[in-house]
Amino acid sequence: MDLVIIPTYNEKENINAIISAVFTLPVEYHILIIDDGSPDGTADIVRDLMTKYTDRLFMIERSGKLGLGTAYLRGFQWAIEHKYDLIYEMDADFSHPPKDLLKLHEACTDGGADLAIGSRYISGVNVVNWPIGRVLMSYFASVYVRLVTGMKIMDTTAGFKCYTRKVLETIPLDKVKLKGYGFQIEMKFTAWKYGFNIVEVPIIFTDRKQGSSKMSGGIFNEAVWGVIGMKIRSFFRSYKRIETAEE
Repeated sequence: MDLVIIPTYNEKENINAIISAVFTLPVEYHILIIDDGSPDGTADIVRDLMTKYTDRLFMIERSGKLGLGTAYLRGFQWAIEHKYDLIYEMDADFSHPPKDLLKLHEACTDGGADLAIGSRYISGVNVVNWPIGRVLMSYFASVYVRLVTGMKIMDTTAGFKCYTRKVLETIPLDKVKLKGYGFQIEMKFTAWKYGFNIVEVPIIFTDRKQGSSKMSGGIFNEAVWGVIGMKIRSFFRSYKRIETAEE
């Protein structure tokens, strides 16, 4: 089974449409919404949709803005408990094209990937509607991460991904330190250190048309400085995988 995890905060303009778009795809995806107490009524819309999609749409409601990383970590735990085989990260604002979930699915089911990344930079710079300053900041952040970590991943900050369950069962989720956008880097780095097969598939990233961006300078700084701490901590950790019957 495939589960798409979508964190939300004030996404009433997008949430109905993004759920409908995912559910019209030829793969039978389930969706887990992690809502951080959206005051605009996002959770109310999801709750109504859950009566229509009773076996495919689920929601965890949290009391406030607790961070992107903690939302995904809560979703990962839920996905493992419910035995999903493939677990996806996806934004609610259509910056990640829903149809590209199929590319990630294929990379993990037919392409042998343990972690598939929807990459903005694997085939040039495929970003639409971002100001040039933000494009450069994002691109060179990935360059910086590659230099510090040694990873060959082109889009180290990408937030559109698919994990096989064995990746999430292997990574000690309680030891993930970065909770903002640096979380995306730390999860890739940890999967890479464990020796999982990571594949980047090209996507076109389009900035949101509805709602407001959650990006801030503080989030970016956490990602930049957090990478150094993450690298230092890695020197004192073991990344030996426990082989399972599946492997």
